[in-house]
Amino acid sequence: MAGYSIFFKKSVEKDLSSIPKKDVRKILGRIKDLENDPRPPGCEKLTGQERYRLRQGRYRIVYSIQDDELTVWIVTIGHRKNVYR
Repeated sequence: MAGYSIFFKKSVEKDLSSIPKKDVRKILGRIKDLENDPRPPGCEKLTGQERYRLRQGRYRIVYSIQDDELTVWIVTIGHRKNVYR
């Protein structure tokens, strides 16, 4: 399987700036793993949307997958209560 390319929405930089650095490293590692498997065990498709959710500790990574282009777009990262605004 060919690897997927990872892209970030501009607003994700702001999301990451409010998260402690040790947690950011874990989150970025989890995102890097999406290059090889964009639908890893534990990811969930969000109801009524073409987006997926992946947990990393107490944080949620919301992303979309474009299989035809082999891309993954990271949409938002944050605490569970703040991600689904």
